[in-house]
Amino acid sequence: MNSLPFVSFPPAGEERVPSGRISPHEEGLPGHQRDRRQYERPPVYQAVVSGRCFVTQSLGSTAALARLRASFGPVPLPRAPAPLVTLVEPSSRLFLCSPCLNWACQFKRPPPTGPPPRACDPWPRINTGQADGTPGLDLNVAEAWELGFTGKGVTIAIMDDGIDYLHPDLASNYNAESSYDFSSNDPYPYPRYTDDWFNSHGTRCAGEVSAAANNNICGVGVAYKSKVAGIRMLDQPFMTDIIEASSISHMPQVIDIYSASWGPTDDGKTVDGPRELTLQAMADGVNKGRGGKGSIFVWASGDGGSYDDCNCDGYASSMWTISINSAINDGRTALYDESCSSTLASTFSNGRKRNPEAGVATTDLYGNCTLRHSGTSAAAPEAAGVFALALEANPALTWRDMQHLAVLTSKRNQLHDEVHQWRRNGVGLEFNHLFGYGVLDAGGMVKMAKEWKTVPERFHCVAGTVQETHHIESGDRLRLAIRTDACEGKENFVRYLEHVQAVITVNASRRGDLTINMTSPMGTKSILLSRRPRDDDAKVGFDKWPFMTTHTWGEDPRGSWLLEVGFQGEASQKGVLKEWTLMLHGTQSAPYIDQVVRDYQSKLAMSKKEELEDELDEAVERSLKTLLSKN
Repeated sequence: MNSLPFVSFPPAGEERVPSGRISPHEEGLPGHQRDRRQYERPPVYQAVVSGRCFVTQSLGSTAALARLRASFGPVPLPRAPAPLVTLVEPSSRLFLCSPCLNWACQFKRPPPTGPPPRACDPWPRINTGQADGTPGLDLNVAEAWELGFTGKGVTIAIMDDGIDYLHPDLASNYNAESSYDFSSNDPYPYPRYTDDWFNSHGTRCAGEVSAAANNNICGVGVAYKSKVAGIRMLDQPFMTDIIEASSISHMPQVIDIYSASWGPTDDGKTVDGPRELTLQAMADGVNKGRGGKGSIFVWASGDGGSYDDCNCDGYASSMWTISINSAINDGRTALYDESCSSTLASTFSNGRKRNPEAGVATTDLYGNCTLRHSGTSAAAPEAAGVFALALEANPALTWRDMQHLAVLTSKRNQLHDEVHQWRRNGVGLEFNHLFGYGVLDAGGMVKMAKEWKTVPERFHCVAGTVQETHHIESGDRLRLAIRTDACEGKENFVRYLEHVQAVITVNASRRGDLTINMTSPMGTKSILLSRRPRDDDAKVGFDKWPFMTTHTWGEDPRGSWLLEVGFQGEASQKGVLKEWTLMLHGTQSAPYIDQVVRDYQSKLAMSKKEELEDELDEAVERSLKTLLSKN
């Protein structure tokens, strides 16, 4: 069982203004922090009869029904409080539809002119060099599709501001029974769009995952036969712990994957994370969801760019979530990408090129398509789609299996980070501080997933704690060490690492100038905290904050861990570190030794070879000890 990490977030009942992971590049969106006001759903409906449109402000009003009946005969009442109703009967001459479900009867303010929206060209799925991109730099979904995997049988929930579930590219894959609106407390998670406001974010994310194939509308979703559920939970004045927890724990035996393209405000000065109820919901999800195999939580790393650090986001940096960053179509970083040691892998988005064709193609409101979706908001749903393909290949995969598969099958694949070099950890796995272990490879993942054997049981070891007060000054880095046997000889011994947490309490005269690095016994340095030039905090600091790294994946944690804390910036600063607790999470037995290897140049083959050599060395050592004890 996964115990809750040592965290000290604000009280559970505190209300916060919600913030979506929304790039400023997105059309019609004023920025990251958005005032989500309560509203009445847009009262616009259509009655389409023999190709003619009848638009009314409210099908529930007596006058509107009278007009409809006068024109078309008996009209069935919509099921209140449903925002949209579709009634299609072969014997009926009445068809009630959503705005823009049918292009010939599209209703918009003002009504559109010109041809229907063209089908979009989703280069992240198959990159042939569109918009001056690098051919082949994509998610390799074509190989997964050729192998017959489409996401069939998998349900993905989009936790966002609603889904236009009557969009012609989404309607056939919409899972109404698994959907809910926690913003308005009803089962109809339809997004708001009024004269002065519209919420397209969730609809765009949904299209990346589950847009239908072969209909020439808005391209195709990564897992185009998966079911998509809408969980509307971002559109209220304040975010609460109860709404987050309810959303994350909604129907965990039906929903397989939860995709979240939101988080704390990406302003470079916020430090925030899930509260008590949401943490418990996450823990319950990975322990009990999907019949005990664990819910899979996919999180956007964040859009704060070089001014922010996603380890200050307690959602993206949780060991229970898979944090996803992004690259643009030529392999460079996007301008909004945040770097941190908790990011596991990457997919694609836009954000550097002005060419509109470089945007992410997906569904939009009013039945439209868009090339304006961007940010790590666009990256996370793509990852959710890839994971859906893997789950179809092997429904027995656990939440930890999925993380192992992401580490082993993600590829560097021409990704380029101008700031941080690619490095290898102590067992040879290549990683980058921004891209994680590389870009997801759908074809490689489904092939490995088909033959995957569930990894061994996971254990947790509190490896050591430093609680003395240590002063920090500019120009003089604080260095502390914890030497650990990783709980060897105990039931919770950890030999092969997955996640490592450094739970730290530190205050500074300027929190944004703090930098924290941690080096493992095998020599892998993780940047736990980078400088955040916009963070002027001098009071709160970090209070038992769980900084997390995935960069030591597979390493032996036994030995000396080094923590370095200092300041970076022009002005002189001072600080005090009061606590550092080292927490190790991983397995006792080798996770890959029983896995089937098909590619002897793969990361799996390399890791398995390391494990076999380690086991041989340990067996020889045990034999020598036995012989010496007998003599």
